[in-house]
Amino acid sequence: MPRLAKELSALAVKNLKKPGTYPVGGVPGLHLQVLPSGKQTWLLRATVGTNAQGKQRRREIGLGGHPEISLADAREKAREARRKIVEGIDPVAERRASRAALLAGRGAEITFAVAAKQYINDHSPSWRNDKHAQQWTNTLTKYAEPIIGKLQVRDIEVGHVLTILKPIWTNKTETAKRVQGRIETILDWAKAHGYRDGENPAAWKGHLNKLLAAPAKVKKKKHFAALPAIKVGAFMKQLRQQEGMGARALEFAILTAVRSGEIRGVTWQEIDFKTKVWTIPEERMKAGKEHRVPLSARALAVLKALPREEDATLVFPAPRGGQLSDMTLTAVLRRMKIDATVHGFRSTFRDWTAEETNYPRDVAEMALAHTIGDRVEAAYRRGDLMEKRTALMADWAHFCARP
Repeated sequence: MPRLAKELSALAVKNLKKPGTYPVGGVPGLHLQVLPSGKQTWLLRATVGTNAQGKQRRREIGLGGHPEISLADAREKAREARRKIVEGIDPVAERRASRAALLAGRGAEITFAVAAKQYINDHSPSWRNDKHAQQWTNTLTKYAEPIIGKLQVRDIEVGHVLTILKPIWTNKTETAKRVQGRIETILDWAKAHGYRDGENPAAWKGHLNKLLAAPAKVKKKKHFAALPAIKVGAFMKQLRQQEGMGARALEFAILTAVRSGEIRGVTWQEIDFKTKVWTIPEERMKAGKEHRVPLSARALAVLKALPREEDATLVFPAPRGGQLSDMTLTAVLRRMKIDATVHGFRSTFRDWTAEETNYPRDVAEMALAHTIGDRVEAAYRRGDLMEKRTALMADWAHFCARP
């Protein structure tokens, strides 16, 4: 044990100006170190255990600067360090471990806003629609980030999630459900990356569904405005008189009963005039599954009448190149003063199939490329009923031609 030095007073310590190391007494090994710059720091010299060769291992333990740490505080810190040494604890090793844990903890910190941005960046390349990423960003920026954007993801609790959702749960139910799902997904992503642990406070099943009303109970279901089947023939006659690529795209969409996005993205490479089939690749389908569309004589006539440049790719290009906008087909309906939506014609087709034909339900559902809800049924139904659908689409085209 170091020899106990004479105890210096606080004033005597203050007057130590010459560079060097001075024992201050009160605790064995406690020194004041005066650096050439004039800065003063506390230093405890002590022996801590032995090294691999069995020799005593000496430590110089920094206790802070003076006068920020007073003489009395330095002596107390030195006594505490010596108590740890007696207990077999190396104060230097302990401090290094604490610092490493602190740095590791900082590395595991991320705010919700940053987590959301990283999640969207990581996953948006796999999303079929570029607008999908923008929708995620917009809804989270508007509803979630004002409440939890600056919070560490590990600190987000169910109270925060409810503060976001409750104001919009009954009057903007569909939006609220999307926000809930997106928060849940991002917090799951954060947990997988080690940024948080425990239950997900935004989980719906077994959690939020116990605290919020079921969306189906509070949301007023809005259907796409659809033209009654009895009026389709007269409408199609008017539509054929309309000029422009939007009108032709709309006519083709009605004749094939597909979605607007699938029409706007159709390429000539997808059309087989020999087999009279349009094959939509899986990456352009909502269900992520390739869909074959039998083309009626009228649908083929629409395609053959279109102007086509030698190197053209898109069947229905915009005037300045690229795809038509999602409002182009809607604009045709508005000019014609028709109270219906493009998507609503799929409902018209489905109503006509059910009410005016004897085609089985499966044939109509497959024509619309609807996903089979029953897993057992989906497992057994592997064909695409192409022959029956070819007859169905021919009958639909004939019906559309009847004024």
